Amino acid sequence: MQPILDCNHVHYSYHTLQGETPALCDIQFHVDEGEFVSIVGPSGCGKSTLLSLLCGLIVPESGAIYFKGAPVTEQSRRHIGYMLQHDHLFEWRSIRKNILLGLEIQKKISEQTLLEADHLLKLYGLYRFKDARPSQLSGGMRQRAALIRTLLLHPDLLLLDEPFSALDYQTRLKVSDDIGGIIRNSGKTAILVTHDLSEAVSLGDRVIVLSPLPAGIQNIIATDFPKGLSPLERRNTDAFKDYFNLIWKELNPHDK
Repeated sequence: MQPILDCNHVHYSYHTLQGETPALCDIQFHVDEGEFVSIVGPSGCGKSTLLSLLCGLIVPESGAIYFKGAPVTEQSRRHIGYMLQHDHLFEWRSIRKNILLGLEIQKKISEQTLLEADHLLKLYGLYRFKDARPSQLSGGMRQRAALIRTLLLHPDLLLLDEPFSALDYQTRLKVSDDIGGIIRNSGKTAILVTHDLSEAVSLGDRVIVLSPLPAGIQNIIATDFPKGLSPLERRNTDAFKDYFNLIWKELNPHDK
């Protein structure tokens, strides 16, 4: 079966007046439909740059990225959802109007899409806050609203760039469990960039480990947990500890 995303020997460098800084070197991996892939690596190694390449915001210097078998284009980017570190909800709009923003921009507001929006608000526990302003919601609730806004556009691929990093630890655990479950239950394909190894292991079907700058793929580790376990439940297994320690050693080879 053809992968939904194929990153084929991609290279990318930053260019300034001071010269060229190689950022990504020979990045090669694929993502299958319905798969959840986590990407980890040292700080500043180019993880977010890789996401920008995958969705076509920037172009590789060499190599190619294919989405559903074709090069990423302006048209195909409409089928890729991007969830950032911050929710970027507008305070002057209600939660309901915030989640409808993408549909408004794409001129897709209809009776059907409004019904779907209300359904998702009810499904994920936000319907009674639909007329509230973002400042009246907790950080976790705001992130759920941001995800609903993305899901309403029916993306085939979700790119998640440290979406839980602004939350406190306890909230982060709960929200990553909630959103991980939402993504799996919706059958979406997702790529998560994170500094949190526990998050990467508990959410990912595979974990891609990047090397220091210029980043290459150091290892790709497939996880194997019993089916049906939530991300929080995965954290309580012996396998979770093994995967965590394996990835830790990959990123910290000089630690004993």
